[in-house]
Amino acid sequence: MLGEIKVLDKGFVRLVEVMGNDISVVQGARVSYGAGAKDPERDKTLLRYLFVHKHSSPFEMVEFKFHIRCPIFVARQWVRHRMWSYNEYSMRYSPAIEDFYVPETWRKQDKVNIQGSAGTLSDEENKAFTERYRRHCEESFKIYNEMIAAGVAREMARGVIPISTYTEFYGKTDLNNFIKFLNLREDSHAQYEIQVYARAMKELVRSYVPWTIEIYEETKAKSGV
Repeated sequence: MLGEIKVLDKGFVRLVEVMGNDISVVQGARVSYGAGAKDPERDKTLLRYLFVHKHSSPFEMVEFKFHIRCPIFVARQWVRHRMWSYNEYSMRYSPAIEDFYVPETWRKQDKVNIQGSAGTLSDEENKAFTERYRRHCEESFKIYNEMIAAGVAREMARGVIPISTYTEFYGKTDLNNFIKFLNLREDSHAQYEIQVYARAMKELVRSYVPWTIEIYEETKAKSGV
């Protein structure tokens, strides 16, 4: 393991393996005319040109493998990114992970963005719903364990598990598709719970591709997103 950042209340992001760095991108681009890395200033200038003008294939020369622990509903958003390789913890083979995500505050439905949230409930409402939510999740796991004890197949008993339950998976992608993931999931319009995972991963890879992350952040800042 190359690094770990705790995320949410019981989750984490672990960087497991890295292949390549910023210079790998430069070498991938210059091979077109038989050249490789030169000096840092010229190399960074080339990398910036590639990034800004969306010459994406050289960025595929770098790969990252992560170990992720997140709520099931976050994982389901994650797998929408098809240019990753995934392998997830299976509740058919193994017992459910008996940890569930408890938000610090309950956000209100955004009246403009139908898939988003805006603002929070009052402290009194927040406390009341958190208590009911905890009881509901705990009861779900109680029923799950009773079903397992009675001999119900794991693949069926898992149906009572809430989607706030934590799952784990390994995910591998290249730098080009990682940047696409960041563009969407670090964005302020993305759900908060996946935003924090995107930011954690960005920090873990920063030391391996500092130029790329710097240029990505500069470009995003200029766009005002």
